[in-house]
Amino acid sequence: MVMNPVKAQDVWKDIGEHVQFTVLELNRQDQAAEQQAIMDFADRYQAILRSLRIRDADGDLKVAFGFSSDAWDYLFPNAPKPKELEPYRTVSGPKYSMPASKGDLFFHIRARDEAVVYEAMNQFRRFLKDITTVVDETKGFRYFEGRAIIGFIDGTEAPSVEDAANFAIIGDEDPVFENGSYAFAQKWKHNMDFWGQLTTEEQEKAVGREKFGDLELDDEQKAPNAHNVTSKAEIDGEEQKIVRMNVPYSDPAQDNTGTYFIGYSRHWEVTKLMLKNMVNKDDYLLTFSDILSGQLFFIPSRPLLDTIADGQFNK
Repeated sequence: MVMNPVKAQDVWKDIGEHVQFTVLELNRQDQAAEQQAIMDFADRYQAILRSLRIRDADGDLKVAFGFSSDAWDYLFPNAPKPKELEPYRTVSGPKYSMPASKGDLFFHIRARDEAVVYEAMNQFRRFLKDITTVVDETKGFRYFEGRAIIGFIDGTEAPSVEDAANFAIIGDEDPVFENGSYAFAQKWKHNMDFWGQLTTEEQEKAVGREKFGDLELDDEQKAPNAHNVTSKAEIDGEEQKIVRMNVPYSDPAQDNTGTYFIGYSRHWEVTKLMLKNMVNKDDYLLTFSDILSGQLFFIPSRPLLDTIADGQFNK
């Protein structure tokens, strides 16, 4: 088996015009019935996507669907498990923490048309509503020029599309789960009044880049806890990368504005190291943000979803 991005789900950097993140929790009332419902859903999931891509050929629908560690153990107790799939535990530093939250099933849906996003989740719900409870549903959007809600260009350090596969999808180090991906989902709420009162120069020092032109600042110009300093991960002296997106969400009249962060990685250990560095080095973004949720999910390859649908995987 060879790494093949065509066999992966949509774990690439493409924010989309309209975005929805949905996290569900299994009811855990009838294990056999819930296992069967997941098999039925896996059987129909990819057909739903094919149908919607025909119905709106210009919609550019992309979806990633996955399972948490606890969900995997409950749904597939007799099956092998991805090597790095584990329950996410709260990551804490001297001043800040990144809390863990509930969640068994995860959807990341994006498209050019909100109607396509709606229809996808509405059809998914028909198969899952009787066995799950909604933990969180967050609607995001593309901000001007694809910028993060704090006004900076998003994802400059993420690998290019041509190189993304090596950083986003699992290879032959875990053959059963090749072409899968580890997704870390995290919801931030920002104090935008605080951020808006900073000068552009202060904001640039906090992020480590120029706000308009996106050029990286020289090291001596950055704050010691600039975001692009603290979020860097190195292993054996080599910088590691993941495919990451910061998706804005907001209910402005309610002063509820933030970022839904999603990071897809070949190795969960890389993402976890980034999180640890951010809290241990007091990342500047944490000074005006509350982190509301965080959970790790495994995104199976499309062929593995077919195997789950066939009922052969858990035997």
